[in-house]
This record gives sequence, C-alpha cells and structure tokens, in this order.
Amino acid sequence: MDQVSSSLETYKQEGYYLSPYSVIPTDVIDRAVAGMDAIRAGEYDTGIPPLSSPWNPGDDPKAFCKIEMPQIASTGIYELVSHPALGRFVADVTGANMVQVWWVQLLYKPSIAPNTDQASSVGWHQDRQYWKTWEEGSDLFTAWVALSDVTGESGPMRFVRQSHQWGFLDQGDFYGQDHSAQQQEIKVPSGANWEESPAILAPGEVSIHHCLTYHASGPNYSNRPRRSLAIHMRSEKAFPREGIKEGLTGYLDRTS
Repeated sequence: MDQVSSSLETYKQEGYYLSPYSVIPTDVIDRAVAGMDAIRAGEYDTGIPPLSSPWNPGDDPKAFCKIEMPQIASTGIYELVSHPALGRFVADVTGANMVQVWWVQLLYKPSIAPNTDQASSVGWHQDRQYWKTWEEGSDLFTAWVALSDVTGESGPMRFVRQSHQWGFLDQGDFYGQDHSAQQQEIKVPSGANWEESPAILAPGEVSIHHCLTYHASGPNYSNRPRRSLAIHMRSEKAFPREGIKEGLTGYLDRTS
C-alpha cells in the first residue's frame, strides 16, 4: 500500500491522521510565526484586523489566545494557509477531489506552571457542534498546523480514536476545563471505547481530523508557548445550509 492510500485508510478508520513529515517549509513557518506575534501585538501588515475574537490585543497575555481569521491581517499567515503543499496533503489524506479553506483560527497557548489556576485547556468537543451553518452530512475537516514543537508537556491535542463513527452527539464544550467531568457526560455509544491518542508534532507537521472526531487539549506545562493554526476546510461534498452563505460560510467566495 502506498503512502497516500495508507493515510486515507488511517483517516477513514481512526477519524484523524498525523503527518509523518513537515508539510510546510521552514521559511513559511517562520513568516507565519512572525505574523502571529504581530497580530497579538495589534499590528496588521495588510491594514485589515482579524475578525472579532475571544482574545484581542491588550488582553491577558497568559490566557489561551484564539483569534478568528488571522490570515486577513497577516501576509505571512495567508501564505501558509494558501500553500499548495497543504492543499495537496489534505486532499490526499481525506480523499477529496477539491478542498477549500472556509475558516481559520490562530491558537496560542502560553506556558503555565503546574497547579496554576489558569484556564488554558480546550474541552472535549466535536467541531460539528459549532458548524451548524453547514448542511447535515457535509464533508468537513480541520488541518491543524503546528508552528512550534508540540510535545506531551505542551498541551497537545488528544483525539478519541474512531469517535467520528459515533455520529453527531452534540455533547461537550470547547471551553470546558474539567476533562474528566466532560467525559462522564458524553454518552459513548454501546460497544464503543474511549481511547485517547495525543498529536505530537514538529513545526510544519499537520494533523487532520474529521468534524465528528472528539478532541481536546490540556494545559501547556512546557517552557515555551504552543503555537498553531486551525485551518477548517471542506470537500466538494459540503454545502451551506439551504444554500445561504452567512456566518461561518460567509467567506466561501472570498479570494484573498
């Protein structure tokens, strides 16, 4: 079995796939990191700010930072998001004939000391909970690009293996901090197992996960921030609900 066939089989079976090599060139990563730092400082080389976000320049620098649509504010981030190698890789892994970026999130998780009461985890959730502007059954997935070393200490994403096969449960919360309590509340189908797998990645490596795959991440206890971009994509088998392009689907026709 060749690498493309193997990656597609793994993605279909497990609900996620981790690249075994760096998909994004080092110089592109460096420019995206510079763009991330500039945006966090309120500097936009395109002259356009990102969209309204949970974290904005001037907010607590020690808090988990999520900024919506950073590529419209930074040429470095736009270069990464639109890189041809990323599109080819995602299409191979998912088996899509076409992939299109429809939303992007900058994710910056500062390092914290153990036993610190700082909300920096991402709770268990299925992305589909937040993507209801898409038709039911739409083929949606996320390419999560590491911009720094993501180790076991830095709060890596953890995927629940094969949870995309459970269907849409609509249970969980991105901002939930008590993972154990959340897990107890999620109604795992009879006969299914809750088996977690961490996404350990080097800069430029990518994880891809299905919109129904449960995932979460814990605090960053390393000595440096965990940096990434969550690039949300669709295949040719995904359509806006009732054909209306608004909210998360409102940028489908944007070319820059």
